[in-house]
Amino acid sequence: MATLALVQALSAVAADETIARYDLTPTLAADLSDPTRRRAVWDEVHLVAALQGLANRHAPRLYLRYNAEADDFWWARMTEPGGWLEGRQARAVEGLDALLERFADCYSGAVVWDERVPATSNLASTIAGCDSLLPIRFDETADSLYQRLVGAGRLQPVVRLLADDSGPLFTGQGTVPGTAVASSGSAKCDAYLWLMEHYVKAGKTDPHRMGYYLDGYWLTCWASGGPATHTLTNHDYVIAHRGVLFDLNVWDDETPIDDRGQPPGTDAATLRALLRCLYDQFNGKGTIQVAGFVPWAYKYTRFGSAGGTHAEVPTEWRYAEILSCFNAYMDADALGLSAMANASFYQHYPLPERLPQRPKPTAESLRARGLLDADGRVVPRWYVAHYVGDYDSAAWLYQCLPGMWADPARGKVPLSWAFNPNLAERFPLGMAWARQHATEADWFVAGDSGAGYLNPGYLSEPRPHSGLPSGMAAWEEHCARFYRQWDLSVTGFVIDGFARGLTTEGLDAYARFSPDGIVAQQIGAAGVHNGMPYLKMAGDLPGDPADAARQIVSRFHGPGPQFAVFRSILQPPSWYLRVTERLDEVAQGNVVTVDLYTLLGLVRERESHPELYETPSAYSSATAVAAAPGQELGLWPLWWDDGPFVVGDVDGVTCWRLPTHVPPYYLYFDVDDGFADSLRGTATIEVEYLDRGAGRFDLQYDSAESGAYCGSGAPVARQGTGAWRTAVFALDDVRFAGAQNAGADFRLFSAGDDLVVRRVRVAR
Repeated sequence: MATLALVQALSAVAADETIARYDLTPTLAADLSDPTRRRAVWDEVHLVAALQGLANRHAPRLYLRYNAEADDFWWARMTEPGGWLEGRQARAVEGLDALLERFADCYSGAVVWDERVPATSNLASTIAGCDSLLPIRFDETADSLYQRLVGAGRLQPVVRLLADDSGPLFTGQGTVPGTAVASSGSAKCDAYLWLMEHYVKAGKTDPHRMGYYLDGYWLTCWASGGPATHTLTNHDYVIAHRGVLFDLNVWDDETPIDDRGQPPGTDAATLRALLRCLYDQFNGKGTIQVAGFVPWAYKYTRFGSAGGTHAEVPTEWRYAEILSCFNAYMDADALGLSAMANASFYQHYPLPERLPQRPKPTAESLRARGLLDADGRVVPRWYVAHYVGDYDSAAWLYQCLPGMWADPARGKVPLSWAFNPNLAERFPLGMAWARQHATEADWFVAGDSGAGYLNPGYLSEPRPHSGLPSGMAAWEEHCARFYRQWDLSVTGFVIDGFARGLTTEGLDAYARFSPDGIVAQQIGAAGVHNGMPYLKMAGDLPGDPADAARQIVSRFHGPGPQFAVFRSILQPPSWYLRVTERLDEVAQGNVVTVDLYTLLGLVRERESHPELYETPSAYSSATAVAAAPGQELGLWPLWWDDGPFVVGDVDGVTCWRLPTHVPPYYLYFDVDDGFADSLRGTATIEVEYLDRGAGRFDLQYDSAESGAYCGSGAPVARQGTGAWRTAVFALDDVRFAGAQNAGADFRLFSAGDDLVVRRVRVAR
């Protein structure tokens, strides 16, 4: 109670205090190719971000101007008539010395870190939050920040992450300094083992808060990204909460570019140890918020000079997989829009206990809108909803929301904005402002997996990276709190990545806190679980509105009702309007665009009353189904983002042409469900192709034994004769359950020149 009284007293004082504003934008214009200037930029931003976290710990006292457009916009919103800070006095602070003097009550000295072990920069940020210190890079050259503040006696070096002789404290040999813990063989990882022993296990950190941000290695690799992507300004929130900052590789089969001498996988082992150490502090009775993201442009992937062996998306999924096994979730500040300032300031925005949306659809309202007929059947149309992503990052929302809400097309198309509700931890201002200025066409759903990005399949046992008991109850409690406050009952996209899909335990939990539905990667095409409708995500839309419309239409065939959800990333409302206009042209009004609450409500009605829709397939007893361009008889080609086939004439014959591409493009096909059900596991697929060019082509099919993308085992080598030929693939374990992209059952692809196909036939 004494602590609460102190916080309340400090907040009351701060409410009358003039807010300090400090301009960091000049650091973005610095010549980073100059090593001295580059280090000066890092040193200033690092110190100011830490000072802001300390100053704003209990109340909003220090506001930075860093991302000028975003920071100016949100300052204007806070101080305008009716705004949170209307009438509050603010004053610019000029220069670092004046800023340090203004907030001298917030810190008691310095924590000095060692550039030779870049990981110590993140240790310094962590220690800054725990011990109320300012992080300073050790540098005895003239005019360095270290010399100006520590060398001149203005800041006492309370913690030094260096040896007594100013050599490296962490060497990757012997034992971790000051402990009985054996060295990991890596100076980088020993630094984190030291932090665990001296701060995490000692109870100095908040075990529920972490930040995954690039360490001091940025001083070496800065040219791989823009000047803001060091993400130092993002540290303030983690520091304010005494959280742990880290930067570790997630792969067990490689050494990271910043520590080639370590045994392979040491980084990943250290990350797991750190997560387990934090988990043990609260005995698994809760979750861990992890702001930040894999610094993929700099480390740990095969992008550019990052030095890894794995691609960017698999690295993201591996990271999510590991976090999920320890009850940890992302607030995913991915590079590009990663830089965020002032989260420690925004966190104090006063939210009401509940922020309701408009009334959600019911069977009665769906009937009144003409979507259900008098007998309760869904009107037979093709229904599509847009998952408007990706907003699983407070940094992305803070930068993108002003432009999205200013788009004059907003309100003209039903949009389901996938703002992860946990973003209210770091950016409650923006979350509330979006609600206050929503149109009737703006709906809000939970984004990636719920109140934080993770793989919920790995909340259930067995949990491969941790061996821990189920974390599903902790996740349900965490999500339920946010869903109640933000009036959410739909989870727009459950990301499964490399993890398994939701178990029965997971589906039961989502049915309780997300009762109006989920859309997932690894789930059946459509259904209802304990009253909760679900749908399989149809995929990502390409950026060209015409191509997006084609992809949507290709997902549907045959009579309705049929349902699909498509994901797009950072597209503005005007883009969705163009897609809708194209849809009207291509589908001649047969596609109805609705919000996700409506779509999943229709799925619930359809799947709960299958007896109303019993229409036998026309192909259940057929001996074969076939397709040629414009002539689909129980077999349909599906246009997809990695399958953008072209229809055209070759020597007077209308064909599908699949362009050569690396990674390859695919020509997807969907088999009629009634025909597929009658195959009893065996089928023959005939492909009539133009034998021109060189290279091979092959087929991958949805197999009962080997999964969605089983190879045929019999690739076809082209001879270059210029004649039309027929390739025959005999398959003996087909499943054809629509498990491939776009709900396809099989796909063709070429390892060589373009593939030209005029007819495909599937026979018993």
